[in-house]
Amino acid sequence: MNTSSRFAFAVHVLALLSLQQGVPLSSEMIAGSVNTNPALIRRLLSMLAEAGLTTSQLGAGGGALLARAPGNISLLEIYRAVEDPRLFGLHREEPNPACMVGRNIQGVLSGIIDEAQQAMEASLGARTLADATADVVRAERVRERKRRSHR
Repeated sequence: MNTSSRFAFAVHVLALLSLQQGVPLSSEMIAGSVNTNPALIRRLLSMLAEAGLTTSQLGAGGGALLARAPGNISLLEIYRAVEDPRLFGLHREEPNPACMVGRNIQGVLSGIIDEAQQAMEASLGARTLADATADVVRAERVRERKRRSHR
């Protein structure tokens, strides 16, 4: 049971691209910021391009670019581009029908999981890449003010 970091990586990558003001970034440069392997970034960029969120510029000085304005990309779109559609899964195998919990747990959990999924999607759908990027910039300004005041 592993949690995925693809969504976090994807938002990181797209926020980085949104701050580039149309200047393409190579997978190596992006990987340096994310602190991961460029091959993983290329796979992620492929998923994001398939969803219409990024594009690439070929040739010298080429690299990844945003396909749309950051304010027109919801965090829900990013999530759906890179993650499995379900927040949680149920048992891979049918639980024991001879057990009271085994007989009923799938039905009970199904409603709970559906509700959680809807809440998560509503939250992500209400936020854009521009919101996340603005929060990054704000956090950096706070960090810089604190750093200057401690000199």
